[in-house]
Amino acid sequence: METNDKASISTVLIVDDTPDDIALLTKVLKGTYRTQIAISGEKALNIASGESPPDLILLDIMMPAMDGYEVCRRLKEDPRTTDIPIIFLTAKSDIQDEQRGFELGAEDYLIKPLSPPIVMARLRTHLRLKNANDFLINRSEYLEKEVIRRTREISMIQDVAMVAMGSLAETRDNETGGHIRRTQFYIKALAERMRDLPQYKEFLTPGIVELLHKSAPLHDIGKVGIPDSILLKPGKLTPEEITIMKTHTVIGRDAIMASELLLDMPSSFLRFAREITWRHHEKWDGTGYPEGLSGNRIPVSGRLMALADVYDALISERVYKPAFPHEKAVSIIRESSGTFFDPDMVLGFLDIEDQFEEISQYDRKKEDDPDRG
Repeated sequence: METNDKASISTVLIVDDTPDDIALLTKVLKGTYRTQIAISGEKALNIASGESPPDLILLDIMMPAMDGYEVCRRLKEDPRTTDIPIIFLTAKSDIQDEQRGFELGAEDYLIKPLSPPIVMARLRTHLRLKNANDFLINRSEYLEKEVIRRTREISMIQDVAMVAMGSLAETRDNETGGHIRRTQFYIKALAERMRDLPQYKEFLTPGIVELLHKSAPLHDIGKVGIPDSILLKPGKLTPEEITIMKTHTVIGRDAIMASELLLDMPSSFLRFAREITWRHHEKWDGTGYPEGLSGNRIPVSGRLMALADVYDALISERVYKPAFPHEKAVSIIRESSGTFFDPDMVLGFLDIEDQFEEISQYDRKKEDDPDRG
């Protein structure tokens, strides 16, 4: 690149053991390019891989100790120097010699005796190509980093929105954020265990497990639509009030579906939030709500959330009972295999019950009656 801006002047490394050729090239390039000199292949490799690598290399083929072909090969194998364009200088014009050089990665050949106008024209062409290639590489790296940054930003916004909305529902229900944090980790731990089983492996990919983890806080978002007289009632609910309370699954589903309609494309994280909200009170034997689904008709996300939610309810204090110890909760879930819960998931839970117990130690405060959840 020819310019008077010293900060932008390209640097050309001349590698030749002939003083006359070095003198000629130095004179030709003076005032247009910076030059570096190496009279041996070893010296050339040291300069090229140093802190200030050249923008282009003029490389003599016929040199003692290490010829130009070997120098070229090493330069192209080194990630630090592989993109530096190389123009061979040679007195040979044999097609086989040229082919060998191009196979090693050289960009061009200059035949000795050198013609100054041809030297300048070739340098100008290859430096322009290099600058264009460098621009594309830098642009590509910038765009890749920008995509990563924006993807991370969107993910963080999703996380914050999920937790904030889930906390809103729990605040109205006189519960703490501890419940939504715990259920997030329960569902993730159980999903990771179930992924080991053939029937779940294909579905429960690491990406899906992470989406389930993020979606879990919205499982009770529909409670924002339940009247305070029922949601905040200190005693047991009447059958009529329980019926109204159960509508929180449909209210939550409808709210999330409304959000999905505002998007231009399907959103996986909202899909799982909708499934969890709508289906986490369905039971394996079909006695759950809102639709009485049974067995594998219940989405995997709903089955996972059902077990996580019930476990946390059992180990938490309620108005009518103290918090059950972990062992008692495990016993109840074991006995509910095939009725409340998917038997495979109960077995998975039993395999990792110690993880559930560890998660359960997160800060807990008094939570409300499970008939309300």
